Amino acid sequence: MLDSDTKRRIDSCRDILVGKVPDPKSQVEQITIALIYKFMDDMDAEAEELGGKRSFFAGEYAKYGWARLMAPNMGGFDVLALYSEAIGKMNENPGIPALFRDIFKNAYLPYRDPETLRAFLKEIDGFTYDHSERLGDAFEYLLSVLGSQGDAGQFRTPRHIIDFMVEIIDPKKNESVLDPACGTAGFLISAWKHILRQNTKTRTGDLLTPEERATLVANIHGYDISPDMVRLSLVNLYLHGFTDPHIVEYDTLTSEERWNETADIILANPPFMSPKGGIKPHKRFSVQATRSEVLFVDYIAEHLSPQGRAAIVVPEGIIFQSGTAYKKLREMLVKTSLVAVVSLPAGVFNPYSGVKTSILILDKRLAKNCDSVLFVKVENDGFNLGAQRRAITGSDLPDAVKQLRKFFADAAGFDSAQMAHKVARVQIGASGEWNLSADRYRNSPDIQAAYEIVQIGDVVSTITPPLKLQKESYSAAGRYPIIDQSQQEIAGWTNDEFAVIRPAKPLVIFGDHTCAVKLIKQPFAQGADGIKILETNNQLLPEFLYYSLKANPLATDGYKRHFTDLKRKLLPLPPLAIQQEIVAEIEGYQKIIDGARQVVENYRPRINVQPDWPVVALGEIIEGKPKNGYSGKPVDYETSTKVLSLSATTSGVLDISRTKYLDEDIPNDAACRCRQGDIYLQRGNTAELVGTAAIFDVNEVNYIYPDLMIRVRADETKILSHYLLHQLQSPSVRNYITRNAVGAAGSMPKINQGIVERIPIPLPDLETQRAIVAEIQAEQALVNANKELIGCFEAKIKATINRVWGSSE
Repeated sequence: MLDSDTKRRIDSCRDILVGKVPDPKSQVEQITIALIYKFMDDMDAEAEELGGKRSFFAGEYAKYGWARLMAPNMGGFDVLALYSEAIGKMNENPGIPALFRDIFKNAYLPYRDPETLRAFLKEIDGFTYDHSERLGDAFEYLLSVLGSQGDAGQFRTPRHIIDFMVEIIDPKKNESVLDPACGTAGFLISAWKHILRQNTKTRTGDLLTPEERATLVANIHGYDISPDMVRLSLVNLYLHGFTDPHIVEYDTLTSEERWNETADIILANPPFMSPKGGIKPHKRFSVQATRSEVLFVDYIAEHLSPQGRAAIVVPEGIIFQSGTAYKKLREMLVKTSLVAVVSLPAGVFNPYSGVKTSILILDKRLAKNCDSVLFVKVENDGFNLGAQRRAITGSDLPDAVKQLRKFFADAAGFDSAQMAHKVARVQIGASGEWNLSADRYRNSPDIQAAYEIVQIGDVVSTITPPLKLQKESYSAAGRYPIIDQSQQEIAGWTNDEFAVIRPAKPLVIFGDHTCAVKLIKQPFAQGADGIKILETNNQLLPEFLYYSLKANPLATDGYKRHFTDLKRKLLPLPPLAIQQEIVAEIEGYQKIIDGARQVVENYRPRINVQPDWPVVALGEIIEGKPKNGYSGKPVDYETSTKVLSLSATTSGVLDISRTKYLDEDIPNDAACRCRQGDIYLQRGNTAELVGTAAIFDVNEVNYIYPDLMIRVRADETKILSHYLLHQLQSPSVRNYITRNAVGAAGSMPKINQGIVERIPIPLPDLETQRAIVAEIQAEQALVNANKELIGCFEAKIKATINRVWGSSE
């Protein structure tokens, strides 16, 4: 459990450094070096207390002791010179273990500001240490700020995805574990924790003998090409109880030094990107390639022991790219070790990358005895796919684990389901592409359609536009719509007659990068962005193709091969009369959806303000401000019992994060404690969203709110909370906030206590307020009913398409 004081100090250290060391990775390195420096001095002090001698800061290195750095008589530049010299020479210190010398290898101070260093060292001085999981968890929190190292194609793997992969592979206490591109050692630590949990009765890992524990530690290895990552991995493992971690600086793709080493378990999220000109690997790879993702997967497959298992995060290029190296790699995997492909939703690596990824599961023993591969599609990994990746309900990961385990236990008897279906290895290789896209095999042979199955490419042709228009050709007052690859129906307008396509029948538009589909029935022009204009042959209604693609869309993944995949996508082809019946049924549903969506999108609560109502300043009708003002105090998101975060919408709904780390309740007098009926406004955001209001409308305790929100608590003797909420969401108040929000040019506008107190609120009597609230709540109930109606009829459309496949799902 990460204690709040340690986390606060880490955050404070980063805040101190950010002005001089803006790069997050460099911040982590500086904090790591300082933490280990302090840790060594603490261990020296402990040794002295027990009657022993100093070993880390002894001899000529005694002058670098921590007490000297913190001495009040040391000037700022003296401390700067001493600390800079110390970290530069520490890797030569014969009194410290080789592990620590490696940590200090190439260490240096990247700034020369004595005040910044003093403030930084003062925060480090407040850290206390023990060899517990707590310090390891604190360091993992520090590593979590690393985010993306995009230039090298490296993206920090989310913790829940790491744990999911480890759970699938299920490493055992006697098996060797390797990550050949280990980064900060997240996979290795997750595997270590997994094995300890599997060998626990009353205390973590208490069923392991000392010999078994020593063997386990010795069996966990990692490589990384970056000395900075090696340093961070060593620290991370050390703080998780590894006194002698085995992490080495090693170029997995170009060095042959460790080629003959194998492992029982390999877990990895290797770099996706390759430098210009590609990699120049040695010649021992079975697949000759210059792409890093191909070489890493090949390396992992070749370095598994005969009983070995692996889980590898891969970009979608590995799944379907048609290059020779990609096809040879997939062929080798399918023939020797591949047992499952788990498709992850695009956005798992947000906010650093929206790249679509999958997980390859290799098992050499199982592959020999199994003639099929399992394809698993995860659509919900437990977090939304926006930049903030907020936790949501309904994660598919637990079900994915169950499906995989069922398949591993009895592949022959496995029954394909909606989430997971198996495909024969011979079928995967039949075309010579060895394609690993799940949808390619989704509807045959396991799901039997009611009609003839065709590839879309056999029943459509493409239309070449007479002219593609650049954005400067767009006009707000043009005559013809311009269609591009976006999700929007119309990108702009044009008067250019020479660019116009006049369809004789409806055309299907397919976004070649976004996979968006549109049905166009009117004259239009094509924007310069990549789309394909599809004309169906006389066996296929364009409307039937459109609704089929809307119900079962092609996933976007960042690679520009979507149209090739679309042409290969399978489609049932009923007779035209049946297609017409299906289209008519769907269009009937769609009219209901469109009408309901108009209600949902256009509804706004309206209060008809009467001229005889008094208008008062908000500060006169709310309870006195809390001790810390109207803004919540800084909240520790990792350790707070329950923390509110305000959604960036005008819906009046609070997104409540229920992440629990503390056992104790929040004190009743806590200034940032929430109460039912409290209203919260966003202190800072875009001009459209600053001051957005929402209500805490649940009767629960132990919720607190952060300082990015301003709390407003209505004086119920004067104004009802829900009436106040509607007024704060009204156009007049939104306009007031927009006009009065403060912020320098180019910066985020903010509101403060004074602005909030001055908001003008029309104030009828309480009885009138109750009537207004009741009327709005009745309206909102109808709006919610329309939302449910939309979901219901969207499900009907999908069910109608599924009937064509002969499926009731």
